[in-house]
Amino acid sequence: MDVERSSLCNCVVNFLLEENYLLTAFELLHELLDDGRDAQAIRLKEYFADPSLFPPDQISRFNSLRVADPQSLLEEKQALHEKLALCEYELRLAQEDTSKLKEELQKKAELPSLENNSTNGNVSLDPPLDIIRQKKSTTMSNLGPVKDNERNDLNCAVKEYLLMAGYRLTAMTFYEEVTDQNLDAWPNSPACVPDALRHYYYQYLSSTEEAAEEKIAILREKESLLKENERLSHEKDCLQKNKEVADGQITALTRSIDSLQKELKEKDILVQKMKQLSENQRKELNDCRVEITYLKMQIEGWRSGKTQSTSNADHSQPHSLENPTEETNSMLMDTGEAETSLACAVFDSTIPEEIAQKEVIAVDVPEGESTSSVPVHGSTEFEALRSEDAESNTAEMLNGQANEVQKNSPEAMSPESGSQADADICGDKLPDNTSNLETVQILADALPKIAPYVLIQHREELLPLMMCAIERHPESTTRDSLTHTLFNLIKRPDEQQRKIIMDACVNLAKNVGEMRTETELLPQCWEQINHKNEERRLLVAQSCGELAEFVRPEIRDSLILSIVQQLVEDSATVVREAAAHNLALLLLHFPNTEKYFKVEELMFQLVCDPAGVVVDATLKELVPTLVRWGNKLDHMLIVLLSHILNSAQRCPPLSGVEGSLESHLHVLGERERWNIDVLLRMLSELLPYVKQKAIETCPFSAASESAGMLFSESLLQLYARGQVVWSAFEWMHIECFPHLIQLVCLLPQKEDNLRARIAKFLLAVSEQYGDCYLTHIMLPVFLISIGDNADLTFFPSSILPKIEGLKPNSSVMERLATMCVMPLLLAGVLGAPSKREQLESYLRKLLVQDTSEEPHRLHAEIVDAVRFLCTFVEHHSMIFNILWEMVVSSNIDMKISAANLLRVLVPYIDSKLVSTHLLPALVTLGSDQNLSVKYSSIDAFGSVAQHFKSDMIVEKICIQMDAFLEDGSQEAMIAVVRALVVAVPHTTDKLRDYILQ
Repeated sequence: MDVERSSLCNCVVNFLLEENYLLTAFELLHELLDDGRDAQAIRLKEYFADPSLFPPDQISRFNSLRVADPQSLLEEKQALHEKLALCEYELRLAQEDTSKLKEELQKKAELPSLENNSTNGNVSLDPPLDIIRQKKSTTMSNLGPVKDNERNDLNCAVKEYLLMAGYRLTAMTFYEEVTDQNLDAWPNSPACVPDALRHYYYQYLSSTEEAAEEKIAILREKESLLKENERLSHEKDCLQKNKEVADGQITALTRSIDSLQKELKEKDILVQKMKQLSENQRKELNDCRVEITYLKMQIEGWRSGKTQSTSNADHSQPHSLENPTEETNSMLMDTGEAETSLACAVFDSTIPEEIAQKEVIAVDVPEGESTSSVPVHGSTEFEALRSEDAESNTAEMLNGQANEVQKNSPEAMSPESGSQADADICGDKLPDNTSNLETVQILADALPKIAPYVLIQHREELLPLMMCAIERHPESTTRDSLTHTLFNLIKRPDEQQRKIIMDACVNLAKNVGEMRTETELLPQCWEQINHKNEERRLLVAQSCGELAEFVRPEIRDSLILSIVQQLVEDSATVVREAAAHNLALLLLHFPNTEKYFKVEELMFQLVCDPAGVVVDATLKELVPTLVRWGNKLDHMLIVLLSHILNSAQRCPPLSGVEGSLESHLHVLGERERWNIDVLLRMLSELLPYVKQKAIETCPFSAASESAGMLFSESLLQLYARGQVVWSAFEWMHIECFPHLIQLVCLLPQKEDNLRARIAKFLLAVSEQYGDCYLTHIMLPVFLISIGDNADLTFFPSSILPKIEGLKPNSSVMERLATMCVMPLLLAGVLGAPSKREQLESYLRKLLVQDTSEEPHRLHAEIVDAVRFLCTFVEHHSMIFNILWEMVVSSNIDMKISAANLLRVLVPYIDSKLVSTHLLPALVTLGSDQNLSVKYSSIDAFGSVAQHFKSDMIVEKICIQMDAFLEDGSQEAMIAVVRALVVAVPHTTDKLRDYILQ
């Protein structure tokens, strides 16, 4: 068989080389080498190693790329290639010597036979070896040129051989080289036979008489070639060792390159830091230049004002001398903020009397070149303020000035009317910029002294003056001091006061620009972040959201975001709530989404906050904003499901016995229970966005238009074909539902609140996605997950294994699915308004039909599932209708199961339902002839007595208990006492007296 394969391969090689299919021949060479058939690849190696056909200088041009360090490796590789070529050349020489020796041996063996034939006169039928060699060496050129039909047949036969031999890459290359023929369509001719090349070979062998001798020669040649192959393998091993040494050198060089790259990266980082430092220094230099320019302008203005005042000294001096008292009063009104505030403080006894007596306020009145000081002593003021007239005048002065400043503050803040606003604030029209600057200086010096003596509830009236001084004062240190006073104006500002302060800061930021907002307002925010009063930290949180649009974009997602990040971890609930609100405002001003993952982490931290108000603010404001801003809903949903599962999985198991039902359940702590609940709330909040994305990415345009806002059956049929990918739609039933099923299988039976949250989410999904999705997608998923059969025709074949993988594969998993997943199936899937009839039929089958066909009592897991369904009020009527069928049934086990169900349903129904449905059912069971049925209702009566205190209900219970006791059975007496003793702490005095009697 090997000889036959070798011969066929040699035929194919000869054909490819003679027909000049070089690419196919080259590909066949590699596949023969990979297949370990080196003997058949010898001729191809010799052909492609021929320097006359493939000059080395042309090949070397493709290796012109040189690297400094790997040069030695390249030279070693070339040396190895040369050595390999030398070995191949020696192999060819050895093969030629072997063939010559064989020919000589064959000639020597044939000479005696020829002599015998000549003496006997018989003609030998065996041709000489020369004839055989001549036959074998006959080429196609001796037979004439190949005709077109012959070439087509040979091409098809070679293609068929390459495919059958497994040389698929060679066959592909052969397809590409044969451009004038369709190799897949072989014309019907005598040459068109299965396995054509072998047939041709057999036909050739059968036409020659030397076939046997040729086979023997081939076998002998094969043995010699095997020995030669062993020698070459040894050389190959040596070359492999040399290659390993070279690989080690390459690894060392790679490591050195990596270290150099790391050093280069560190230097790049250092360069970036130096550039940033240079940029900061440049900005500081620009600020200094602006300040110097401003001071130069002030000096020039002061000089021009001084010259003007000197020229008008003769006119202004008589006027001031004529009415000095009136001018003094005018100046006192201009700068009277300090005296007025101090007077109010003294009158209200907010400062000690000694301080008021010692306070002296002096006002300098310019009068030519002389100045007059008007001292106001504290004792004289105190006596004057004792009178009612002085009190009313002072109050009118303060209120009048505050109202006037508040009215004119917008104009004062606007750059178009700066000088006019300054004049309004100061109470008089000043002659020039120098007077404005002096007034701002006086205002800046007086405000820090006045503010402490103003009543706290009136300090916000100083804000317009403070804003004007901060905006217009030329010295940065004074502005910083005034800004510090602004944030510390009120020790514990309430909500209204914080709003007033923030409105003032916003107006100031609008007027002073980005740089001053960053260098003056934000540092004050940073200083207040660790203040002991939560109202001050709350002020910082509000400033982060409202001042964000007045700073540069790169500051918003760096400094301000870091402030918010620290506020998220604040100990005060109101501060964390404000951080969530203002983070939502801040996102709208981010220049890009580079900080998305950091913001998402903060969002999840706020969602899992222990305070409910923080969670509500995050879900209502931050989560929708983050979804719209980041546009990474897929990532958010992945992280959300991971957090939900991890919160339950990190809790300890209910039992340490591996393989038991309880080992799959986990005991949740308070923190984990809260986290799962709020994360499920977040999942419900994201549901509209999930549905909207599914609609937007729908690949079926016509079907989506007809479907409207819901997913129709025709759309689901197109989806089931599996021809396109619709990942946004598949997420719900491929990722979300399996994760929720996995979560609910970790929850013990007492976790009804979390189950109810999941059931409400499933009801919301059925409402959002429509009845078709509920029927064909949701219901099959949950039926499969509890072990039932379902119709999966609306699922693509690609996702069927994952859906079928939800089916429980052991008895323990079946019990776990019944206990954990069936409540969701009943309440969250079949509990949808459109599935009420199907829910009733499924519940009747579960409770009535299965029990009647195979008499048995209901498992505790099914009883608990029905109990959970009863927590939804809308299903009470249906449940009691089915229970009544069980009560009046003739099946004893069904009646006992009905009594157990009635007992567990008592805490979840109202007194009206107890009177009209539950008690009549229990009385019917208590009157049954079967004692097991009769006594099974006693515990249910005790549960009713424990939860309801109505006189009518208690009376019915007492009557029925008397009926039980009249039987005189000790079993009935023990059951009655046990049931009523449990109800004693919760029931009425009448029932207590009944027990004592």
